[in-house]
Amino acid sequence: MSLSARLLDAWYNDAPWLKALRPLAWAYQAVITHRSRAYAAGKKRVWKAPVPVIVVGNITLGGTGKSPLVAWLAQWLAEQGWRPGIVSRGYGSAGKTYPLLVTRDTPVSGCGDEPAMLAAQLDTPLVADPDRPRGARRLLDEGCDILLADDGLQHLALGRDIELVVVDGKRGFGNGACLPAGPLREPLSRLERVDAVIVNGQAQLAMVPEPFHMTLEPLQWRRLADDRIQPLTPAPFSSPVHAVAGIGHPQRFFATLEALNVPHYAHAFPDHHTFHASDLAFGDRAPVVMTAKDAVKCRDIVGPDCWVLDVVAAPEAAFVHWLSQRLDALHDTTDGAPMEGGSVSVQTRCDNG
Repeated sequence: MSLSARLLDAWYNDAPWLKALRPLAWAYQAVITHRSRAYAAGKKRVWKAPVPVIVVGNITLGGTGKSPLVAWLAQWLAEQGWRPGIVSRGYGSAGKTYPLLVTRDTPVSGCGDEPAMLAAQLDTPLVADPDRPRGARRLLDEGCDILLADDGLQHLALGRDIELVVVDGKRGFGNGACLPAGPLREPLSRLERVDAVIVNGQAQLAMVPEPFHMTLEPLQWRRLADDRIQPLTPAPFSSPVHAVAGIGHPQRFFATLEALNVPHYAHAFPDHHTFHASDLAFGDRAPVVMTAKDAVKCRDIVGPDCWVLDVVAAPEAAFVHWLSQRLDALHDTTDGAPMEGGSVSVQTRCDNG
């Protein structure tokens, strides 16, 4: 088990030794509280875009389902008549020229795995830039009239009109402590100031106010070598398979395979792991299955019998209705695109993390 996996296990099982880290957690919380107040008081500059900005983020480390929701939002907004754009940090990228407009041909090393995944799935302008306001301005040059900030909750330099926080329903908030004593990037009180909380999966604890809900639904199998699509059943491979997941919450992927009755050997890697051929050399001819986020890094190092499980984010209808009303209200005060109505059901390939 990697160090990151050990920490996650300790945070979500409230290991007794974490109490020794509480003073560091209090110091961390004091720093981020001071930073937040500095932005609120105008001591740190906030850039406000001339178009609506929707931030999608979380307050915990580890995968919650942010990127699948961003993908759903991008496609849904386009169906409503908007011209959305996505700005992302590009975690793990080695890009030196920012802002970077990410396309299907952009190497993962230059933009990061999540931007590469989203660019492969969507016909939506996407910019990777650690300076979110600069990246947002680049999207305006592309003609975007609404912006999505992927994992942007803590990037306060970019002004926002709607804040959405995604919570893993099963894991919740762990022991409720801030880093490094717990998984929280910000204290739980931060949820009182966001516009909506979306729980991915069945919530294991009560929340006030009542959150919205979403699920990640398996969509199809895709052979990585040639992107051939196969339906979920029957599975296009013999089993058991080697299941590979280098995402924020690998167990979610393995649980999905169990629900699909796919016997597998589980191989968990750290989030954003850089894969090498040796990582996937399991010493037999069993097929390999992985998430879409891992697949963008593995296309050139896997054999012909490697399959990707594509999934789609499915927010509840109440969230779609709420979002439509919020955007209508924003449209009344901005020069955004007119809302033309559209389907609630959107299919977008995404990973489980």
